[in-house]
Amino acid sequence: MSYSSIEDHGVIGDLQTIALVGCDGTIDWCCMPYFDSPSVFAGILDDQIGGWFRITAANPVQQKQMYLPDTNVLLTRSYTEHGVGQVLDCMPIAGGVERALHQVVRQVTCVRGEVEYELECRPAFDYARKPHRVIIRDRGAIFDPGGPDVFGLSSPVPLEDRSPAVGARLRLREGDSVSFVFFAESPRASEDPFAGVGDPADELEATIAFWQRWMARCSYRGRWSEMVYRSALILKLLTYRPTGAIVAAPTMGLPEEIGGVRNWDYRYTWIRDASFTLYGLMRIGYTEEAIEFMKWLEGRCRELDFSESSPLHLMYGIRGDRELPESTLDHLRGHRGSRPVRLGNAAYGQLQLDIYGELMDAVYLYNKYATPISHDLWSNVRRLIDWVADHWRQPDEGIWERRAGRQNFVYSRLMCWVALDRAARMSLKHSLPGNRDKWMAERDTIYDEIMTEGWNPERQAFRQAYGVDTLDAANLCMPLMKFISPTDPRMLSTIDRTLEVLTKDSLVHRYDPEISPDGLAGREGTFSMCTFWLVECLARAGRLREARLIFERMLSYANHLGLYSEEIGSHGQALGNFPQAFTHMGLISAAYNLDRALNQGRPLAR
Repeated sequence: MSYSSIEDHGVIGDLQTIALVGCDGTIDWCCMPYFDSPSVFAGILDDQIGGWFRITAANPVQQKQMYLPDTNVLLTRSYTEHGVGQVLDCMPIAGGVERALHQVVRQVTCVRGEVEYELECRPAFDYARKPHRVIIRDRGAIFDPGGPDVFGLSSPVPLEDRSPAVGARLRLREGDSVSFVFFAESPRASEDPFAGVGDPADELEATIAFWQRWMARCSYRGRWSEMVYRSALILKLLTYRPTGAIVAAPTMGLPEEIGGVRNWDYRYTWIRDASFTLYGLMRIGYTEEAIEFMKWLEGRCRELDFSESSPLHLMYGIRGDRELPESTLDHLRGHRGSRPVRLGNAAYGQLQLDIYGELMDAVYLYNKYATPISHDLWSNVRRLIDWVADHWRQPDEGIWERRAGRQNFVYSRLMCWVALDRAARMSLKHSLPGNRDKWMAERDTIYDEIMTEGWNPERQAFRQAYGVDTLDAANLCMPLMKFISPTDPRMLSTIDRTLEVLTKDSLVHRYDPEISPDGLAGREGTFSMCTFWLVECLARAGRLREARLIFERMLSYANHLGLYSEEIGSHGQALGNFPQAFTHMGLISAAYNLDRALNQGRPLAR
């Protein structure tokens, strides 16, 4: 094994977990049975002990990947001197409950001529910390790490014991096709470990049909529809179906700087990311997903603890876990030497006041575009907004989860304004009870404070935080959140300063850590979500030619399948966890609003 680049991957999943599949046909990341379970394959984090499941053609001249139309079924094609072969990968979709059996179906076919494939399946359980036994059976192999769960590989050809792996060499002629199924059953349901494994052809056909039915519900018909559809499919893939939670990304430890220390675990649900994602899905017709996420959100609002520094956490586990303690997996070498590999995320304990604005905006839009919220949810929202009205003056760690101490971040103040504004609007419009006079008074106080303390007259731009001269791309959200007109001179000059200071070849940095230290060593790439915010700002300001050029350039930085990680490096490489919901939501929102602006030929109002 050697490391595949982050961008050299496609992704498949079953709405409870995912697998990363490299262009060479190697699965080098998969946690089973769920997103937050320990990894079974983690070769992308350690190419010696991490574990992998590869089906690779011998001596390929070229390898390509594509998705079957309107699906998350991935085709990896290999071209050799003697023929053309392909591997079709999918994870069959279960019902709405947590499924005991999870499968990765891999159909290998010789399309032309003759192709030789090498198969090696080498799981490494519990982040490569737990050894296992290999047991060869007539129908394949069992990997036994101990415990009640069963892991195995169903195979139509004899497997060779290469403990801790199994292997086989396949020589296929034109028209030949064989299918392999890696499965995990938790807990074991039968004495026969292979009893639950379905017919691979049937599973493949059913999975294709599921995704095509889901895509048929999409209402978007504008420009860049192919990229919007792919982003929608990725967002659905990042949804944990049993609870409706949406993970920020399905991976952990993928670096924001190759060889650096900014390597986080993103397999959790951020209130901020998921709220933005809900907005993006509703815009293109997926209200069912919005309803399921709102149920998850209601669950978090029923668990509010006002004895803590913040009654709502900024992130949770996919089932609502409140504590996500962070540790390091020091036995893993990290992706291309990027260490430490972090498990869990200590940011869950930070104070980030902006989450109340994102939450309230999501509730407001849901109530407007999906269905009226329940009495119980409004009762809890009232309590949260009262808390915001009393606590918005606190310094916090800010949207970017910096580890350099608390400050009075302008974006945090902005989103507290949003929380109070949306609550007051809902209360007035729908005659919902609440402390409207106080909410509006505090909202107006925040507005005046941002316009005085948050404005830098020398730089003619909004500041990152009170008393500093640095910029922050998060302030591009001001017109998107209806805080300020997109054509206000202050906003136009903030856009111009962002283009001058934080933007390189249309790609936007969050901030500059060299002049605004964030408590971590090293640097990072440009932040893709911020680039899409810039596109929306320019579109709303009527600067449509600039907006379209930046958007089109940004599309060129997607990988070969239209997928994005969190950041983009100096050579155009993907950095950070992959694929990232925040980025794909940003693409949908920017495409939707830019397309509408181009059709209207004038600035947008929300």
